[in-house]
Amino acid sequence: MGYTALYRKFRPQKFSEMYGQEHIVKTLKNQVISDRVGHAYLFTGCRGCGKTTSAKILARAVNCLNSVDGEPCNECSVCKAAIDGTLTDIVEMDAASNNGVDDIRSIRDEVNFLPTVAKYRVYIIDEVHMLSSGAFNALLKTLEEPPKHVKFILATTEPQKLPVTILSRCQRFDFKAIEKSKIVANLTKICNESGFKFEDIALDLIAELSEGAMRDALSILERCSQDDEDFISFIKVKELVGIPENKKIFDIVEAILKKDIDSVVFQSNKLIQDGVDVSNFLFEMVRLLRDILVYKVGVKLSDVYSKDDIDRIDVMINGVDKEQLIYLINDISKAENRIKISMQKSIIFQTELIMLCQIQHFVKENVVEKKVSKVLLIDSLRKVENPKKKDIISNDVNSDFWKNVLKKLKEENLYVLYSALANARVVKKDDLIVEIYLANDFQKGVVNKLEYLTKIRELVSLEFNKDMMIKVIDQPKKSDDGLADLGFNVNIIE
Repeated sequence: MGYTALYRKFRPQKFSEMYGQEHIVKTLKNQVISDRVGHAYLFTGCRGCGKTTSAKILARAVNCLNSVDGEPCNECSVCKAAIDGTLTDIVEMDAASNNGVDDIRSIRDEVNFLPTVAKYRVYIIDEVHMLSSGAFNALLKTLEEPPKHVKFILATTEPQKLPVTILSRCQRFDFKAIEKSKIVANLTKICNESGFKFEDIALDLIAELSEGAMRDALSILERCSQDDEDFISFIKVKELVGIPENKKIFDIVEAILKKDIDSVVFQSNKLIQDGVDVSNFLFEMVRLLRDILVYKVGVKLSDVYSKDDIDRIDVMINGVDKEQLIYLINDISKAENRIKISMQKSIIFQTELIMLCQIQHFVKENVVEKKVSKVLLIDSLRKVENPKKKDIISNDVNSDFWKNVLKKLKEENLYVLYSALANARVVKKDDLIVEIYLANDFQKGVVNKLEYLTKIRELVSLEFNKDMMIKVIDQPKKSDDGLADLGFNVNIIE
């Protein structure tokens, strides 16, 4: 038998084996138990968080001959055929490579035939956002009124690319990035079962690098276990992933915070000569600055930092405020994106680092200016408020519900999102809508990420004990007459 990758070997076969998606698992199991499974589902979320795995389990659960507590038994003839990939009634399709009208038309023709063995014919369409517009149109009618023996499960990392007509016909489930502690727990379990020896700090680093994707964590673990040494160490993980030495990252960040351009030029030139992956280096700089930021607000650093590292951080952050750290994180992230599309990565890398030293001279002035602009913005909004809806412009930024939302973000260690929202203007427009006004590029870059929008909506809905919509609104620009231009750019998550 051929070699099987770890993420496939240890793919969950039941809902109870899923990590980090308890809110979704509970609902799906209850639907199977009560025989109220919908005809179309949309599973969304970041890569490697369990969307396709959940789709496979649900497809087996609705067809299982001996389902118990909403779980597939994985022992009956239908379950075994599904696991082996020989059950023709469960069809898996990758929309990235089968995205044309003809591909969807073939499904539309097939749905009229009854299942051969199972109770339902289930279609799992992965990366559904890759379908062409013609394919979406071909899918619409079938998705709206499918035969009773047909179920659709669509999966995507980018639901914003789907037509509203598709979204409205599906039950949507938003999968969240898996918590670091749960990834570590699963890695530990797999290492013990596989006979891998490991350092706890190594698994902690793997979980950190995976960014909430269990599949990515298992892929890194697999790479670390495939050499002659059967020990997964912290150093081995860093070497295989290409993480530069902590000292090099610390030296550059410290030089930038001191605005020491000569040191930045010398060190960046040495990094380029040593063949360091500049994109990876910038990523690690952002990670260090984020950790410094949360450390500055009183959160204990993870075990990946030694006592000497923490002592050095204490010296580095002396005289550095949170606004400076946030600006650096924002600007380095932008630099990382520019380097990805550049043909002269080394030159851009060195230039961007030098510019970060210059930017630091103006950070405090910019922060003061933005605070003044924010006050002017609120005053301007009040001047031009809609007389028919006077309650809309009431500033609820200090209301209890928003304080609770911010508190929960800190409790869940979502400090980047907390930093972006801490000074945001928030308005409860009516019984169904909460508006968030964003004043700078850092806030917009963070808040407009799908996983963060989903988290905000989840926490706000919990506060009001009902499903709420979130409107993210860019700060209005001043018109020639000095009043605010209310022609907002609006992102809505519902």
